[in-house]
Amino acid sequence: MPKRNAKATWNGDLKNGKGTMSFGSGAYQGAYSFKSRFEDGTGTNPEELIGAAHAGCYSMALSADLAESGFAPESVSTNTTVHLEMVDGDPAITTIELNVTASIPDIDEETFQELAEGAKKNCPVSKALGGVNIKLNAELTD
Repeated sequence: MPKRNAKATWNGDLKNGKGTMSFGSGAYQGAYSFKSRFEDGTGTNPEELIGAAHAGCYSMALSADLAESGFAPESVSTNTTVHLEMVDGDPAITTIELNVTASIPDIDEETFQELAEGAKKNCPVSKALGGVNIKLNAELTD
């Protein structure tokens, strides 16, 4: 299996500094700051990138599980909400909400929910985030 790389550089102190993050593939490079992470400033933040990674991983995992179970998914779309909260005086990611809509012909709701839950537990990013409460809201569309 391949190894993936990313890089972050931070200049200055926490509140007044600024940084950049980039993917080793060159597909993304962006700025981040105290304001973009802990307030409503311009730029990205680590939590947004974790959310994107989790959404992508989950969508692929569910699609794979559906195909393995004999279903042909037309689409799986996952939006995430990553909760950064203070815990014992320190910021911590406490919860990630996976909000999924999927179009899968010929599947019943119970089977879909079982497969959706299994993908939540088994996608590599979910496994990496073992200490985080991961909530799932999965909905079939026509």
